[in-house]
Amino acid sequence: MTEITDMETIPGESNNQLALTTPEAQPIKRRKKKSMVWEYFTIENVSAGCRRAYCKRCKQSFAYSTGSKVAGTSHLKRHIAKGTCRALLRGQGQDNNQFITPYNPKMGGSEPPKRRYRSPSSPFIPFDQDRCRHEIARMIIMHEYPLHIVEHPGFIAFVQNLQPRFDKMSFNTVQGDCVATYLREKQSLMNFIEGIPGRFCLTLDMWSSNQTLGYVFITGHFVDSDWKLHRRVFNVVMEPYPDSHSALSHAIAACLSDWSLEGKLFSLTFNHPLSEAGLENLRPLLCVQNPLILNGQLLIRNCIARTMSSMAKDVLGVGQEIIKKIRDSVKYVKMSESHDDKFIQVKNQLQVPSEKSLFLDNQTQWNTTYQMLAAASELREVFDCLDTYDPDYKLAPSMEDWKLAETLCSFLKPLFDAASILTTTTLPTVITFFYEVWKIHVDLGRCITSEDPFISNLSKSMQEKIDKYWKDCSLVLAMAVVMDPRFKMKLVEFSFTKIYGEDAPTYIKTVDDGIHELFLEYVALPLPLTPTYAEEVNGANYGKTNESHQGNLLSDHGLADFDVYIMETNSQQMKSELDQYLEESLLPRVQEFDVLGWWKLNKMKYPTLSKMARDILSIPVSAAATESIFDITDKQLDEYRSSLRPETVEALICAKDWLHYGSDDVSNALVKMEF
Repeated sequence: MTEITDMETIPGESNNQLALTTPEAQPIKRRKKKSMVWEYFTIENVSAGCRRAYCKRCKQSFAYSTGSKVAGTSHLKRHIAKGTCRALLRGQGQDNNQFITPYNPKMGGSEPPKRRYRSPSSPFIPFDQDRCRHEIARMIIMHEYPLHIVEHPGFIAFVQNLQPRFDKMSFNTVQGDCVATYLREKQSLMNFIEGIPGRFCLTLDMWSSNQTLGYVFITGHFVDSDWKLHRRVFNVVMEPYPDSHSALSHAIAACLSDWSLEGKLFSLTFNHPLSEAGLENLRPLLCVQNPLILNGQLLIRNCIARTMSSMAKDVLGVGQEIIKKIRDSVKYVKMSESHDDKFIQVKNQLQVPSEKSLFLDNQTQWNTTYQMLAAASELREVFDCLDTYDPDYKLAPSMEDWKLAETLCSFLKPLFDAASILTTTTLPTVITFFYEVWKIHVDLGRCITSEDPFISNLSKSMQEKIDKYWKDCSLVLAMAVVMDPRFKMKLVEFSFTKIYGEDAPTYIKTVDDGIHELFLEYVALPLPLTPTYAEEVNGANYGKTNESHQGNLLSDHGLADFDVYIMETNSQQMKSELDQYLEESLLPRVQEFDVLGWWKLNKMKYPTLSKMARDILSIPVSAAATESIFDITDKQLDEYRSSLRPETVEALICAKDWLHYGSDDVSNALVKMEF
């Protein structure tokens, strides 16, 4: 057997040289060597009957055959697999290949791995402990795994089978790696926002914990130099006394200082209504660190998602009895496969056209309860007849119950449609919600006059909440509409007439005066030039030529009177920029309209007004995260994260957001440079 192996085809030698032939027999066919080591070694004759294997990377030689004795390939595999070849570990060569980790029965598993053959084009990937640690940290951050996962026996066994050379990690080690990832991503984000030409809007969402500590989630909203709207979690600040009047002030001050946003704040939106004492505590801080735009009228905003959830909670509260009846009926169908089959059978026989499917709601999110009611209402005919096919079913709601369920759905549907916009769009929502809030306001006003006391009383309760939101936020919503060239002041005039009737001119004038006053503030108090904006300004100086060729006409003394005239008339010219925009005709009302893109194209025509539009359109109407839009309970940090240090909690939450929203390219670039 040894002799046959010795006569196998060796790379670099022809079959004719090694074939043993006789006049009486045909040449023996030699099979080509398939061992992976021949991708790394060549065989050379060093003397008569003596051949040695030479590593293609480091040129080290190894014994291969002497006479008829062949040394085999085990020592060659060890040279590759154990990392002895330094040149290979440095990744030299264009056709490096990945070696196979030897099987170790102590690592677990019933059988050794099957032999695998690698093609010469397979890349060699050297083991890198630091890179593996970095990727584990990213995995933990992105998927919210507990930091202690690296100490779990199952994880340790998995990693050791995957790569025995990987050193075990402790909780402290992976915690440090996660914080390092956070700091690296934070620096990338800070570099990015340094070039933001406009102001920043912040949203604040207070989370509770089982330790009575509060965690303020602060999210920044801004428009970049390419006129794209961005959203990033800036800070998660732990507040030991979340009910104190200074809790939010402290968190905001920490955020402004951390991100160097003093003087750049445009608005604040709170997920929970701010008390008068809290507001009074907040205003001095903002007056010192930030100029109050429009005397602070745009500064403090309420969260529309919280307002609509509160209104939906009113609807669910008055209909809780009928909701329970329908939920029990749905539960009866969905909790048994045989019951579900009978329900589908009855539906098919009755030819009910509904495409909706039954499902149980999540009672912490009101949208699921609405969808459960809507689906059940469309399938009410099936429920009414189900008892004839299934005698055990005795939970069918009455005709009055179904009528009440449809009434509840009619109140919930406008709220659901409006709130769903917050979960599906990346465009500015402040314009959209002027119309949505106005529509809900008008519909509730109409329902209040209903002769049905149930409808009338429920409408009054809901309208009180939408009235408060409209009173606090209608000015900023209206200003955003004015910044949309499809609507301008026309939609404001139309909508206010529907709501205020004869008093509409007074409210319309408030919006018109406010937007003109705000424009004058932008003329008088421009933002300091950011690097990005400075480049745009410098790039506009395309007409510069050598002063020596201009003559006396353009010298300092030639047009001194003209300079005085420019200074006197410049203010009036800037004010007319807004009036010119308002006087121009409206654009066609198309559904897919990029309002920020329009202002980007017209920023040279409206240099000051475009800056104001950019800031107004970045105002968020909701402080809730996308997955929390429909919550009817306060958010609470889970028990595990509550046990971590506040700095670690902030690092994990912020880094996950940054990795998700587009820092991946920057991070990968850093990884490639580092490893």
